[in-house]
Amino acid sequence: MKVASSLKTLKNRDKNCRLIRRRGKLLVINKKNPRFKARQG
Repeated sequence: MKVASSLKTLKNRDKNCRLIRRRGKLLVINKKNPRFKARQG
């Protein structure tokens, strides 16, 4: 999982990427290609 200060570019890496909020953290998840996972902060 990548940790980044901004998720905007990480969300645009793949069309299946979704921005979600879990336990107060912003996450990028991708069901089709899990290597695109990222979290903010």
